Amino acid sequence: MARSLELNIHVSETPKNTVISSLNVIPEPNIRLVGGSDRCSGRVEVWHSAQWGTVCDDGWDTDDAKVVCSQLGCPPAAAAIQGAHFGQGSGNIWMDDVACNGNESALEECSFGGWGSHNCGHGEDAGVNCSKVPEVRLVGGSDRCSGRVEVRYNAQWGTVCDDGWDTEDAKVVCNELGCPSAAAAISGAHFGQGSGNIWMDDVACNGNDSALWECSFRGWGSHNCDHGEDAGVICSKEPEIRLVGGSDCCSGRVEVRYNAQWGTVCDDGWGTEDAKVVCNELGCPSAAAAISGAHFGQGSGNIWMDNVACNGNESALSECSFRGWGSHNCGHGEDAGVICSEVPAVTLVGGSDRCSGRVEVRYNAQWGTVCDDGWGTEDAKVVCNELGCPSAAAAISGAHFGQGSGNIWMDDVACNGNESALWECSFRGWGSHNCDHREDAGVICSEAVLESEDFIEVQDPKD
Repeated sequence: MARSLELNIHVSETPKNTVISSLNVIPEPNIRLVGGSDRCSGRVEVWHSAQWGTVCDDGWDTDDAKVVCSQLGCPPAAAAIQGAHFGQGSGNIWMDDVACNGNESALEECSFGGWGSHNCGHGEDAGVNCSKVPEVRLVGGSDRCSGRVEVRYNAQWGTVCDDGWDTEDAKVVCNELGCPSAAAAISGAHFGQGSGNIWMDDVACNGNDSALWECSFRGWGSHNCDHGEDAGVICSKEPEIRLVGGSDCCSGRVEVRYNAQWGTVCDDGWGTEDAKVVCNELGCPSAAAAISGAHFGQGSGNIWMDNVACNGNESALSECSFRGWGSHNCGHGEDAGVICSEVPAVTLVGGSDRCSGRVEVRYNAQWGTVCDDGWGTEDAKVVCNELGCPSAAAAISGAHFGQGSGNIWMDDVACNGNESALWECSFRGWGSHNCDHREDAGVICSEAVLESEDFIEVQDPKD
């Protein structure tokens, strides 16, 4: 009788559902999930001091949920649920500010504020979904890798609000679906409005999360949106690029396809490094000329990119720094262009050898001259170096080597002397000038001529 009495006392201090054998008392885990669709989903309740109580959702996250799932012998993939999603508990709130590292064998081994210490109400009861991790899909696009983002949570599909929706969030969706990781974040219900629940809002992924529900967000079903703000993703079709209006596919006005629409790029700050990225992205020769001023004609519609600043190593123009999609202060008269396949060439005409003469530049498949406004020694040095002539150079003005014809391609050239080609120097823009051919610039690279007594006369024939 004494043993039986002792056994009954022991049983009364253990969690409910304790299994009793003929020789031993085997306690079940002192944790349970209540209100879910099965024993592996629901509100987290903990047995302490002979009473069941809840856990506050302050700081409640995936690592905490993983410990609960493992402790219960449920699948370890876990969703941390906040806001009393499975209904409010009653009585004690046993744990708050739980902070697990995910490797603990029981929730009580994690850091927390102390038994019964909390600043919560039951509206903040924490929950867990072990057996049914939220799924994701894309709806309304051209294939399974594009469309409106929908998440399956609590056995129901719902949408994601586009507040703060960006590329890092889109990348996580693409990776989760096994689609190409290059991703465009689409807002404004571009793929049509969903219906029913809006499950997620203010999503903020770091890009390394393995699933969208692992990212930071407001909480399941907590939002201030309507379906006109449904978020979308394009994984398989990263913003595309093309060149329009040139002599071949490797020259022309730069156009980018974003949000299923083609648009142009503003030439503010447009330079050689930006052009190189375009050429490499298109599989064209990487030597590139950056063209400004809508040289290949004005585009229409959207101006997608402005203030582009590439370092030259990016694999796509969309990876470079820029103001943001559709943010600009330009008109189509500033549409940027590129020449990849034919970098402007230079030659000297009318001199005594190949290292002296009138400067002519081949651009857009046509030879033309350079105006002598501001033409100086640093400019001449660049020409000589580009041609492999002696670097000591005299800048010649006033069409000393005869007047050219046709285009005047460059004016107000201002080199610093370190450029590898004349077109890399600052100038007014291709074909922009206030000159005539009486001002055609020339160069003498030969040191013998530079050292002659006629140097001053040759350098400035107008005197």
